[in-house]
Amino acid sequence: MNGLLVGRFQPFHLGHLEALRLALLQSEKLWVGLGSSNMPANADNPFSADERRQMITSSVDDHTSRRISIYNIPDTGSHEEWIKKIDSIVPEFGIVFSNDEMTGHLYSRRSVRVVPISFLQRDDLSGTNIRNLIRTGGRWEDLVPEGTKNFLSQAGASKRLKDLYK
Repeated sequence: MNGLLVGRFQPFHLGHLEALRLALLQSEKLWVGLGSSNMPANADNPFSADERRQMITSSVDDHTSRRISIYNIPDTGSHEEWIKKIDSIVPEFGIVFSNDEMTGHLYSRRSVRVVPISFLQRDDLSGTNIRNLIRTGGRWEDLVPEGTKNFLSQAGASKRLKDLYK
């Protein structure tokens, strides 16, 4: 059975990597949705969908890479429209990995199994925390996979985030 995991991945961190691994234990193939793919760069969404795709693909091994496919998921005006948009973009799936109550409710009404995601070190492993650490010169490197760390360093993430917070 195929599964779906949607996130903003701003940036892709070790908690996301663990969620991806756990989801792959319960699904044959995993569709990874890059949420807010249509949003312009801002302090909460500093990285484009293509950049987030690069972070993910550079952070997983070849075996994992063969089992995932990544899709851009734009924001819409409502949760129900967002779910319809996902269904129009992503191939069929029978499991959704999500902690969002509304997403769970809407998919469970369609007989799609909803599996909550366990948060790993939630206080440290949050996009908000990591973005703040990058922006302020804190220690963030151990909170992201090696591929993401390399990408963020090469992309000048510190300067970008400082500029976006002005």
